[in-house]
Amino acid sequence: MKKIAIIGGGIVGSTVAYYLSKYQNLCVYLFDSENGQATKAAAGIISPWLSKRRNKKWFKLATDGAALVKEIALETNMTSDIYNNSGTIITRKNPNDLKVLYSLAKQREKNNYQMGNVEILTSKEIQQKIPYISKSNPGIFIPGGSKIDGELYCKHLQKIALKSNLIKINKKVKVDNNMVYYDNQEFEFDKIIVSAGAWINECFSNSMIKFDIYPQKGQLIDAQINTGNKFKLNELPVLMPEGQYDVINNYDNHLFVGATHENGMNFDLKESKKASTEMIKQIDELSNINNNKIFDVKLGTRAYTNDFAPFFGRVPNYKDIFVASGLGSSGLTTGPLIGKILSEMVLGNINLDISLYTKDVNEYLTK
Repeated sequence: MKKIAIIGGGIVGSTVAYYLSKYQNLCVYLFDSENGQATKAAAGIISPWLSKRRNKKWFKLATDGAALVKEIALETNMTSDIYNNSGTIITRKNPNDLKVLYSLAKQREKNNYQMGNVEILTSKEIQQKIPYISKSNPGIFIPGGSKIDGELYCKHLQKIALKSNLIKINKKVKVDNNMVYYDNQEFEFDKIIVSAGAWINECFSNSMIKFDIYPQKGQLIDAQINTGNKFKLNELPVLMPEGQYDVINNYDNHLFVGATHENGMNFDLKESKKASTEMIKQIDELSNINNNKIFDVKLGTRAYTNDFAPFFGRVPNYKDIFVASGLGSSGLTTGPLIGKILSEMVLGNINLDISLYTKDVNEYLTK
């Protein structure tokens, strides 16, 4: 029986575990300390189609990833609190900017059927779609946009895998060749996948394996608003206001607001009171509801590369070690597809040219 280790149980690692759970001839171990995991503190929006990023590999990865997330949600019977195709609304202050955005949307709609029929919304029409909003700039509505709770997504897929062939160990580990070390113990594996995000370099004992990665702090709030049960928040679209924090309508009078993109913070996970205050103030200004309050603050550390693109694949000169990192703020969209591809790579079932999605891993090794 082949033994496979997954280091890191975020969006990538959990998806790998799910796909490997379909093979009973495998014994899969998932190692994760869960401290600072980016997935837990991500603003869960699946709506990549109007990105202005010029990186064609990233755009294909993100758009194909958006389609796969929906497929996984249907395949595993995810409840609407985990994944919900509620649509996204993107607003613009300047009417000309809105026209440009709408033109781009209609152009990309032709090759991305998942978007649905994009339409322009007036301020009043946005208020009708999100009843607690009292003022808003006009925007466009993308029916195919979705929201996802990254933490619940991971728990859902891990629960499925744990019923099959997965063993989960909440420990920090080190990797050296085919060996995994923790608590003065060593374990040998046939294949190892390191998907530890910003902590990827800490996972390797061999200093020859070091990636050019830097951490970015992300913070969002779980805000509690009093809707009086007049409508169900989870059925409302995501609001992406220009120059402000995104608003993700959730369950039981809760919504997520965020997230920050704080560089130079290393692995700091302390709450920024200023950011939390700005987020709740934004809800107060947008809504017609008083007494909104912060229920919880979520903090995590994203991993970025110098070209802001994710990478994944086999580590050069280490045929049994595979890695993924650098997903940045689009991890909830790109991570599931990366996880699926890595699961195919470790099994030798890959029939896809991954250069369509990423540069060679060697490009991200520290020279």
